[in-house]
Amino acid sequence: MSTGLSSPERAQIRRKTLRQDNWWVAPLLTFLVFTSFVVYATIRAFMGTGYYSAPYLSPFFSPCLATSCVEGASDFGTPIGDWWRLSPALIILVFPLGFRMTCYYYRKSYYRAFWLSPPACGVAEPHGTYTGETRLPLILQNLHRYFWYAAILVGAVLTFDTVLAFRNPEGEWGHMGLGTLLMLVNISFIWLYTLSCHSCRHAVGGRLRHFSKHPVRYKLWTLVSKLNTRHGLYAWLSLFSVAFVDFYVYLLATDRITDLRFF
Repeated sequence: MSTGLSSPERAQIRRKTLRQDNWWVAPLLTFLVFTSFVVYATIRAFMGTGYYSAPYLSPFFSPCLATSCVEGASDFGTPIGDWWRLSPALIILVFPLGFRMTCYYYRKSYYRAFWLSPPACGVAEPHGTYTGETRLPLILQNLHRYFWYAAILVGAVLTFDTVLAFRNPEGEWGHMGLGTLLMLVNISFIWLYTLSCHSCRHAVGGRLRHFSKHPVRYKLWTLVSKLNTRHGLYAWLSLFSVAFVDFYVYLLATDRITDLRFF
């Protein structure tokens, strides 16, 4: 029995699409933006340089845990030691990357943009069969709830980095530059994205039979539910902000620009 596009359970429409609008624009833009981000993040991760300009540490390299980290970048020590010969970014990027790659919103986006499954509502998909997320590699998508806990730790570390951005290069408090402001915006978007996650909504209010018996968790669940309606927006904003902060730190670290200081 056919299980693909022509299965008896599917609408028997032989045309590729009945839509008259430019349905291909959205998946094309998603493909271009995601591809650009992946290429940029991969290049920066393997570069292993230009990620720290006191007091700013790139979010791609935080926390910097190897002895190969530049001086001043290891606020949490160097527990990895000197056996790690590759870029220090490759130690920790797996956690925020795993959180984003398994995100429910991103899954919808790249299923449509990269795998064309389907490319848009009302548009025929090119695949003959569909096994869901029951086999490799898509079964790994079920790790999203665990990556969410890692994302909380990453958010806490980046928050600490943002607090440190209020120091001047000499370590004295009372500094605020353009980099500080950019890091504030970035961590705000990252927390909005992380806390609006479907897994967060389940963690704070899932499996409760009676909300009335758990008023605190109910209030948290209500707040997360409101944030969840804009989860996709926060996903895009945090994607752009984290890349922009990294690029700004890179420009500072390579002496291409100087930080605009407010006080």
